[in-house]
Amino acid sequence: MPTNDSILFQPKWRIIDQSTLGPSFDALQSFAMDDTLCNSAGSGESPPILRSWVHHNTIVLGIQDTRLPNFEEAVHYLESLGYRVIVRNSGGLAVILDAGVLNLSLVLAEKQQHIDIDTGYEAMVDFIQEILSPYNVTIEDREIVGSYCPGRYDLSINGKKFAGISQRRLRGGVAVQVYLCVDGSGSERASVIQEFYKRGVNGEPTKFTYPEISPETMASLSELIGEELSVSDIMMNTLKTLKQYTESLTTAHLSIPELSLYDFNYQRVFTRNEKALG
Repeated sequence: MPTNDSILFQPKWRIIDQSTLGPSFDALQSFAMDDTLCNSAGSGESPPILRSWVHHNTIVLGIQDTRLPNFEEAVHYLESLGYRVIVRNSGGLAVILDAGVLNLSLVLAEKQQHIDIDTGYEAMVDFIQEILSPYNVTIEDREIVGSYCPGRYDLSINGKKFAGISQRRLRGGVAVQVYLCVDGSGSERASVIQEFYKRGVNGEPTKFTYPEISPETMASLSELIGEELSVSDIMMNTLKTLKQYTESLTTAHLSIPELSLYDFNYQRVFTRNEKALG
């Protein structure tokens, strides 16, 4: 367990579990939700929040992805496979979200304690290590070249990436987010993104260097651990782990002011997404 000065140690954590809402729960709603919760935590209206969510058959692109020379053709390819394609309101590149991918956000206030970029990332790395401790695996946090959406805080086992971490900072709140490929085939997911970039670039020059995907660099936790794991299994471990860091876990739906802000944020991200997709 991390030292007592870890930002994971809080008197109270609020739980918002959206991991079982089903296919109608849209990823744009998640963007609006985390922006809303950043405001609530940052203003002190809410204690720190753990939000969990799952989206079905969705590919989330970054702004750089929209600058691919053959962007529209590449998006049509993804849509032909049955994916809903959206553009996120923060950095990063293309990732796949489906029923076998669990997403977690840790949303905290900056004004209570200084949370720099590395502190946020390292807290999530520690959290995931604790969640997966029952499986006796060694997790590395380093960039996995050849994975999709590669970054300094890729999480891997035996050199194969199963998770990626990002951050969103807004109105005094910090949302540290992770996607965890729990089951299914990591290489099959990577093959879809590989083909997306192949069609999007199609041999033309680009100002930005897009990742060259090697599907064998990615795997799910079920594949890496060697046993069938489900999103609900990891969700249960997540809640058990969070209990170690707090005196109180509470489940609370959005308040009336939060619902109002959420509606505003949703319209904003919806409009931005429509514009980004042309």
